[in-house]
Amino acid sequence: MARAVRTDLPAELPADVPASEHPDAPVSHEPAPRSAGSETSATSRWRITAADAARIATFAALTAVLGMPGSLALFGNAVPITLQTLGVMLAGALLGAWRGALAMLTFLALVAAGLPLLSGGRGGPAVFVGPSVGYLIGFVAGAAVVGLIVERFRTLTFWRVLVASVVGGMLVMYALGIPLQALVTGFPLQTVATGSLIYLPGDLLKAVIAASVTVGVVRAYPAASPLRRPQSPGRSTEQRSAASPAA
Repeated sequence: MARAVRTDLPAELPADVPASEHPDAPVSHEPAPRSAGSETSATSRWRITAADAARIATFAALTAVLGMPGSLALFGNAVPITLQTLGVMLAGALLGAWRGALAMLTFLALVAAGLPLLSGGRGGPAVFVGPSVGYLIGFVAGAAVVGLIVERFRTLTFWRVLVASVVGGMLVMYALGIPLQALVTGFPLQTVATGSLIYLPGDLLKAVIAASVTVGVVRAYPAASPLRRPQSPGRSTEQRSAASPAA
């Protein structure tokens, strides 16, 4: 049966009545489109640009270069002293939390593939079951924690970056490295913790260097700051309209 077609609808809606409020107007059940500004702010945090990818690769390479001077094992400690934890602190402070962690994951992926990028020319899957495995995991977690702390600040200062480097680049590394080293080597946890005290002076010096380098880089090149926040297109348009002269 053919459906009846109403012919009493007005050709045009009154100008003062919104189409959505007219009793005879068709109702759309489609969801309202999301604004470009809210979508940009929600996705920009996790978006990787070509510049981000280049910086991630750069810090992965920097961490590898810091292992070239070699390692120093004091008092027979199974985990050698290395400069590569400096790369962890710098990656977190200058790339932010998840990009810094991604840089360390990239570095460890190359190590797992067999490249001798760790201090002393070590590489391959075997290093991930050795005494240093906790510290290698700490590379990723430490960079993430340094970045998380740095991103909470509105401005970067030497002391703020120093605190972030000590917490993420030292405390987190020790918290993961010491228990796993004791587990792998079979030594008591207290013995391993006492032996790890020899790392403290060198790690504190690396935290100072990381804070100094971070502040210096951000002052010379502000775009390198992890504190930068992209503006939404809507706000940028409003600012441009306010700045432009009236017609």
